[in-house]
Amino acid sequence: MLDGLKKFLLRGNLVQLAVAVVIGAQFGSLVTQFVKSFIDPLLALVGGNPDLSYLTFKVGESVFAYGAFLSVAIAFLISATVVYFALVVPMAKLLQFLDRKEEATERDCPQCLSAVPLKASRCKHCTSELQPAA
Repeated sequence: MLDGLKKFLLRGNLVQLAVAVVIGAQFGSLVTQFVKSFIDPLLALVGGNPDLSYLTFKVGESVFAYGAFLSVAIAFLISATVVYFALVVPMAKLLQFLDRKEEATERDCPQCLSAVPLKASRCKHCTSELQPAA
């Protein structure tokens, strides 16, 4: 019984997922602090107070603090923009740069559009005959 639990907990995917969650949480903290330290002061220069939590409205006795939501939504949009331009775009360029010298080893089958090796004469998925690769 404990062997099964041990195997489950030490699976590669589970450990990788745990590492990804921890790193993701820390990265989220890093981006949040970046926004607080650099982006919010820049917004304050342009538009005054970057904290919108004072914005509220009342319906009866209920108070709706929509300003706090707007602050978080703006921080999210800024964070997403920073992550995209600081991480996603450079990583895509790096991967493209690293893959540029890699030769193609597969091609698409014209019948079923599955990937087959370049030297294959028959598709392993639909068994149709293939023309030799040029």
